[in-house]
Amino acid sequence: MSSAQAFDPVANRKEFPLIAGRADGDQIVYLDNAATTQKPESVLAALSHYYSNFNANVHRGVHTLSDEATLAFEDARQTVAGFVNAESVQEIIWTRGTTESLNLVAACCGFMQLGENDVILVTEMEHHSNIVPWQMLAERTGASLKAVPVLDDGTLDFDQFRQSLDERVKIAAFSHVSNALGSINPIHDMIEQIHAIGAIAVIDGAQAAAHIALDVQALDCDFYAFSGHKMYGPTGIGVLYGKASLLNAMPPWQGGGEMIESVTLEKTTYQGLPYKFEAGTPNIAGAIGLQAAVRYIESLDRAGMSAHETDLLAYATSNLNQIDGLKIVGTSPHKGPIVSFLLQNGHPHDVGTLLNSQNVAVRTGHHCAMPLMESLGIPGTVRASFALYNSREDVDRLVSAVVKANQLMS
Repeated sequence: MSSAQAFDPVANRKEFPLIAGRADGDQIVYLDNAATTQKPESVLAALSHYYSNFNANVHRGVHTLSDEATLAFEDARQTVAGFVNAESVQEIIWTRGTTESLNLVAACCGFMQLGENDVILVTEMEHHSNIVPWQMLAERTGASLKAVPVLDDGTLDFDQFRQSLDERVKIAAFSHVSNALGSINPIHDMIEQIHAIGAIAVIDGAQAAAHIALDVQALDCDFYAFSGHKMYGPTGIGVLYGKASLLNAMPPWQGGGEMIESVTLEKTTYQGLPYKFEAGTPNIAGAIGLQAAVRYIESLDRAGMSAHETDLLAYATSNLNQIDGLKIVGTSPHKGPIVSFLLQNGHPHDVGTLLNSQNVAVRTGHHCAMPLMESLGIPGTVRASFALYNSREDVDRLVSAVVKANQLMS
């Protein structure tokens, strides 16, 4: 954006109260950003402003507070539509997060596409949220689920991907960025190949939205899902982008208030997009908070932010590689700001506990990617994930803590 200022990680760090310093004086090195990010003051202020000044339900009231809440709620939708470059604001559906978005697509679009002997194509690197809904759909329809394998460096086996694309594949669902390894998939090329066989492309963008500029029209994806809490917004709010032609053809997912046009005991008619997929009172505050997060991201120098995160990843990778007995898991040349590793002498949970005792917060375990861990032949990893407020000093603290943990377990 033309209003963006030069990226300054030190100044931006001050915008995040928990990162700037907790009230109890603990200086936590927070490196669990792939799980959830911290929130800047502007997001916290937006939430407080809504609840303090125009808290009311949307679309249903004739009073002033409801009007103000509705205007803010729909303005947030417009902001998100611009953020991903959707063709229409009607293509933006509010959900609770990426998981609910993917379940919605599986439930409503999947039944239209699938029958016996059809195939749903996923990859071994997927988060459980992009596996389980498709397994459930396959069980109900008689379709089968097929997974593209992952190579030892954490990249997809693209030879197998291409060989898997035949006329039986009706839906292909895969992550933009792996939550467990950080591998960035070439989704534009993958979508082109998926469309060449007439299949639908569903993208899990949970790990991409905070780091990669999105243009769903240029990608030509059919669906793209992401969560607010992984991009500096509130928990409990997410976005499903879908092409209007597909969304219009899909039946509603849930029934109740807001999604109806008229109801009699004999028949119900439904609202048009986007409301037919938004039954019940929505997360109004969450949408407004997500708008503030989007505006915060858009106010930054996105290229500078990306360069900063790339530098942190390279700096962390270089320094961790110097530790005896440490193995980095996932060495794709194209990665988001995530580094996963194992220590020869310690289980990931034990390593994470020792790092926590030194005020370094990381994630350990299978990262909701058990098929990937099984494919790699490991129980899990220690995962450090970076955000715009992290610094090289944070990396130094991480490396120092890992060295100490390694010594204690040797």
